[in-house]
Amino acid sequence: MTATITVIGRGRLGSALAAALSAGEPHGRGSDGAGADIVLLCVPDSEIAAAASAIAADRLVGHCSGATTLAPLAPHEAFSLHPLMSVPAEGATFAGARCAVAGATPRALGAAHALADRLGMGAVEIDDADRAAYHAAASMASNFLVTLEAAAEQVLASAGAERDLLVPLVRATIENWAALGPERALTGPIVRGDEATVRRQRAAVEERTPHLMPLFDALTDATRELAMVRS
Repeated sequence: MTATITVIGRGRLGSALAAALSAGEPHGRGSDGAGADIVLLCVPDSEIAAAASAIAADRLVGHCSGATTLAPLAPHEAFSLHPLMSVPAEGATFAGARCAVAGATPRALGAAHALADRLGMGAVEIDDADRAAYHAAASMASNFLVTLEAAAEQVLASAGAERDLLVPLVRATIENWAALGPERALTGPIVRGDEATVRRQRAAVEERTPHLMPLFDALTDATRELAMVRS
């Protein structure tokens, strides 16, 4: 890929992408992308349209939002590139990660794929109509998982133990889910039909962390449904 690239946005993602793409220092919002063939916007979703409006014409313009369509980039020839990963403050590595791409034209889509290849990421095309669902799935898989583990940590703390006790279990569970799928990876008393144990668990949660009861009950119901699919 020989096109010149400018990254706009000096946050974690913009700084990491600029370094990984050898694009120089990221520019601040309001830059017109002068001298670049491709301008990649790494700004908050609410700022995409304003940042795009400052870009000179005749440039490929992309954003890195997971949930946003290509509409805010109009009238530019638009694309999107959303790295499906958490970006650390330093030392971000894109190689091996997956990303969602889209393009308003074949040339724009090709640019998104080329950027993904240059970064070592595996690209999957996600249509504008599917962006919100795609991003919801990503949030559930990442953000909601952290929320769930925080809840488990609170219940465990009431038993006098710390979260490092759960870490190997969580890692093994994720690996099993990745390798086997949800139905075959599911274990525990609900799968075994041991409702007496489930009742004892519920009573303990209600006694020690009552604020977690709605979450516990919702997850118990969802797990029963998954166990029925498995059976």
